[in-house]
Amino acid sequence: MIRILSMVVCLLVSPFSLIAQKLVVHSEFQRTDPFGQIVEADQIKEGTLPGRGNNSATIELKGTRAGYVSFQLAVQPPKGGDYSLNCDFARAGPNVQADLFKAWFHHMQKGGQYIPDALIPVQNPYSGKLPDPENQIKDQTSQAFWVDLYITREAKPGRYEGCIKLQSGREHSIVKVQLEVLNAIVPDEDAIVVDHNSYGTEWLAQLYPKLSQSSGRDFYSSDAFFNLIHAYHRLFYEHRGAYHQLGYGHAGKVGPEFAPQLSGTGRSKHVASWDLFDRHYAPLLDGSAFAKTRRGPRPIPFAYLTINPEWPASFLWWGEPGYEAEFTQVVGEMEKHFREKGWTGTRFEVFFNHKKRYKGFPWDGDESKFPKDDAFFREYGRLLKKAIPMDSPVKFVFRSDVSWRMEDQFKSLAGVVNFWVCGKSILSWLPESVKQIRQRGDIVWIYSGPPAISESASAILQNPLQAWVWGVDGYVHWQTVDPSPDPWFNSDGEMVCLAYPGDRFGVEEPIPSIRLKIQRNLIQDLNLLEQIGKRHSADWVRSQVTERINGTQPAAWWTPRPAGASLPPEEWTNYSPEGEVDPALQRFLKRPPDFWIEVRSFIFDQLEGGTQ
Repeated sequence: MIRILSMVVCLLVSPFSLIAQKLVVHSEFQRTDPFGQIVEADQIKEGTLPGRGNNSATIELKGTRAGYVSFQLAVQPPKGGDYSLNCDFARAGPNVQADLFKAWFHHMQKGGQYIPDALIPVQNPYSGKLPDPENQIKDQTSQAFWVDLYITREAKPGRYEGCIKLQSGREHSIVKVQLEVLNAIVPDEDAIVVDHNSYGTEWLAQLYPKLSQSSGRDFYSSDAFFNLIHAYHRLFYEHRGAYHQLGYGHAGKVGPEFAPQLSGTGRSKHVASWDLFDRHYAPLLDGSAFAKTRRGPRPIPFAYLTINPEWPASFLWWGEPGYEAEFTQVVGEMEKHFREKGWTGTRFEVFFNHKKRYKGFPWDGDESKFPKDDAFFREYGRLLKKAIPMDSPVKFVFRSDVSWRMEDQFKSLAGVVNFWVCGKSILSWLPESVKQIRQRGDIVWIYSGPPAISESASAILQNPLQAWVWGVDGYVHWQTVDPSPDPWFNSDGEMVCLAYPGDRFGVEEPIPSIRLKIQRNLIQDLNLLEQIGKRHSADWVRSQVTERINGTQPAAWWTPRPAGASLPPEEWTNYSPEGEVDPALQRFLKRPPDFWIEVRSFIFDQLEGGTQ
């Protein structure tokens, strides 16, 4: 039989795909085009093309409780036209819940091929037509779907049955599904934080014109507006990620929904109103925004504050007693408000996002390049300590996104900055520095961007995996909600888009992507690996994983210190010394699209009591 694996799942059928007449099952890592062929980036090069099955085909899956089992379908009615698709798990009862998504085929600017990514939630059963009138692809013969099977925490371990039915005219195809639920439960706490970054909210009206127009002039203070923000948080939360919105610009201008309204000057400056801030953040900070999700309510783990050189005090008065008075007074009021509300489960970030070349302020707050700029960080550290009581239960953290000078700043800003978001290439030759700053209790993340949809489906795993193997706390996708001007019919690859606007499909909230689903499945796997590591050791588990990925040990995922690193950072370029280590980092990208399958087999062997 063929073996097809997907997240917290084994499709124990054969190494390729399974066809029952014209209903084709693929693993999560093998996307298909509108003509039923696996897209080029996902093809397994060793001659593995889809095999053929028969009408009584059965797929066998494994999954853990409180987790998802995922696979893809290619529906190919023999004569096209109308069809219906039903993922029927009624016999499994309420503890196995099937979610069905129709994939959108994006027409690529480069190459002209069609690649699926956006996932439109549809009713199950679903009735459709080929060619699909929305996607408008000439001579389309196949429609791709994504299936999520959610196994509840309460499900009893054992075997459950279901089936997938395709009806087209008088013809029908059936794939029987046998799902084995293991005793293990996906842990609530994620092994790493995968963060999805964005800026402001002005783009929401552009992506949701119908919703914006129906709300009138007051869209940015309407319930629909705040509900939409919360919907983005829910989407990423349900996919085992976090969502970050920076609420101020490079020159310090603050969005009114991101900060309390201020009044007065000098020692009399104070918070005049918490109205918009609380409408925005209260459901996120007390967790109620997630009450109806499968993961249940919990506060968001991190949130940007709008503290910057221009807020809450004007940078015109920098260094004057009035600046200190305004800053400490307002920050102190923020701490008190958060404490009284019980918002103690979130880390509130003081973060500077400006660069001197943007001409807003005369120093670099983001990716600082010059030693003299450290003085500003130290002074803000002093002001924060003055404003916030030492015994406050509210968690304020001082974040810095670092690259050029990270090695020096780990030392020069010790005790000031305690949250480091690091450029991956430079951090790659500093494993000892990572150990040291984590030992003193600092948070360490790395950052990069999502892969384009033209890359292999499993490319989304690379950066979160790098973070986990390195033993850091998280990974930031820089910009994740910014689709190209026409992602549907003229896509540029959507490198900064993991969630698409649902407005086009009558959904007044974001819809997920295939890449986001695969990333969620990885985080569930990493959570299970952390659980396994408690029985053995974290080092042993990491070594087992890297061995199965590319025959290496975790130490090989770091890079030797490049020669260019000996120069002062102000003499570096974007290509040296970072360019010197990129070949070493890139070599890990050269692996089969379904490389994670072997690791997942290891996870299930361990959970079922397999030997080392």
